[in-house]
Amino acid sequence: MMNRLVLGCVAVVALGQTWAGELPKLDNPMSVEYLKANLREGHPRLVFTPALVFRLKGKVKTDPVLQNMYAAIRLNAEKIHDQPLLERKMVGRRLLGTSREMLYRINMLGVVYLVEGEPRTLNRINDEVLAVCRFEDWNPKHFLDVAEMSMAVALALDWTHGALPDTTVKTVTDALLKKGLLADGKPKARIVSGGNNWNQVCNGGMIAASIALADGHPELAAETIKRSIDALPNALKAYMPDGVYPEGSTYWGYATRFSVTTAAMLESAFGDDFGHLDYPGFKESAIFRSLCNAPSGWYYNYADCGDKRSPDGDVALAWFAAKTGNKAFFERERFLRSPKDMGKLERLDGAGMAWLSQYEERGEEKVPSAWKGEGENPIVIFTGDENDEHQYYFGGKGGKATTSHGNMDAGSFVFELNGVRWVVDPGNQSYHALEKTGFDLWGKGQGSDRWTLLTKNNFGHSTLTVNGELFENEGFAPLIGFQVGARPEAAFDLSAVYGDNMKQALRRFIKDSPYSLSIEDDLKISDRTEEVVWQLMTTANVELVEGGALLRQDGKTLRLENLSHPGLAVSVVSLDPPPLELDRTIKGLKRLDIKFPADVAVRGKLKIIVRLSEGAL
Repeated sequence: MMNRLVLGCVAVVALGQTWAGELPKLDNPMSVEYLKANLREGHPRLVFTPALVFRLKGKVKTDPVLQNMYAAIRLNAEKIHDQPLLERKMVGRRLLGTSREMLYRINMLGVVYLVEGEPRTLNRINDEVLAVCRFEDWNPKHFLDVAEMSMAVALALDWTHGALPDTTVKTVTDALLKKGLLADGKPKARIVSGGNNWNQVCNGGMIAASIALADGHPELAAETIKRSIDALPNALKAYMPDGVYPEGSTYWGYATRFSVTTAAMLESAFGDDFGHLDYPGFKESAIFRSLCNAPSGWYYNYADCGDKRSPDGDVALAWFAAKTGNKAFFERERFLRSPKDMGKLERLDGAGMAWLSQYEERGEEKVPSAWKGEGENPIVIFTGDENDEHQYYFGGKGGKATTSHGNMDAGSFVFELNGVRWVVDPGNQSYHALEKTGFDLWGKGQGSDRWTLLTKNNFGHSTLTVNGELFENEGFAPLIGFQVGARPEAAFDLSAVYGDNMKQALRRFIKDSPYSLSIEDDLKISDRTEEVVWQLMTTANVELVEGGALLRQDGKTLRLENLSHPGLAVSVVSLDPPPLELDRTIKGLKRLDIKFPADVAVRGKLKIIVRLSEGAL
């Protein structure tokens, strides 16, 4: 804990963009000999074990959460019986929707079969796996598709062990080998070693397939598992050092569901998660996930994150609850929602029944009300306490645009008060809808198509824009100061994102009361600085008043005060409809601008102070 916020200190940059030291590894004793000596003999051995199945069968009769979740899974399974079998339907370059649907179906049907063991469910599983195993391939050109399908088929094979017809087992094992482990046509299984969520998903799928085929192909299984475990830290390092997931909360959910499922599979098959839980930053990421859930029901939706969370319980977060005993991560009331209201469950919720059944409360470590996380995409979050009548929520960030799924949003923030999201992030938009037009969504060069989109460039975020230009795509904005207490503060150095347009730009966020936020910008202009624009994104109705503006939404009011330069007027730029046809349309979206010409600077320095607070001026 810092005693005082220090502006201008850049020593912590080493914690920022990359991990400078030797990358921590997972334990990896895997070899053919180790596999043969340690692989569980009985089945199931993927996520569930015979003991866990026995525990689950008992708890679905007595434990309210397990009882309720199982009722929801049963409803989902029943609906699957009425659906046509899956077909190999590509959407653009992806088969991913089909693979995900298969993983969902096996999670629902498979858990019902594990608990009840009745023939009707087994027959449907049989039909499902035969349908997808007869596909010509699982689309290895987009390997996520192969990975999720491989996991689905592996779970089906393991959770029904000894019950499917021999002919089905042969068809399934052949497909899992040729279309899964050897999908790229090479003698060695495909291993994805990059630093984003593909790593966790693809290696999780390959580990599942390897364990499912280990009895008949121990050499290939051991080799694949070993190389996957070696590759996984390249993705797990994204959680370092404090638990922030650079791609945002939605992608935390995606990647971490696969990480915890992989950890559960390794533990069920070999009795060891090989260090997943204790990997630096991984356990702490449960705090990140919890804090990204705002009182309004929105996420702190930076990067390519979705807007709002599901009202259902978070099964990935529950894995951390099962491991730590911390009830702060076990969303009991959400797990107890009416099964009918839950609708279609998440595709790994069936596997999640294993760790839901393992959860036992062993205390509660409070989630902090002022928190920072550094790493590739540093963020800070301020909240109120448990009984906060103002429902205070603030999230601010640094980082750089070229982070995986990143945007030109350094210095941006979201702000809620009284249950209203006053300051918004424009969030994500459909990848396929953009890609099918030929739009290059994934290029990250300074002149790439990506930065023309309002959701991706700095003109669509609540930050500072200088000279009307894009941020420097490789410019990194580190967190340079943080203070907790009754008046928490945080500061980011945004200088690098402006290149030669600005000598220095330091942005400080201050929770100066339980119902207000101050944003202070300390700037040093350069010879190239012509104009600085202070920006705020909102969907509220706006009334311009002397010295600022009034924002109104849902019967509530927020005032914006330009404390440093009250004579400079706020202007409103309507972004509904958005500037480009390909931009995401957000109802009522607008940007509030305060324009600061360079000549308002005093001896090359410009200090901007804007305050957001409850009520009218």
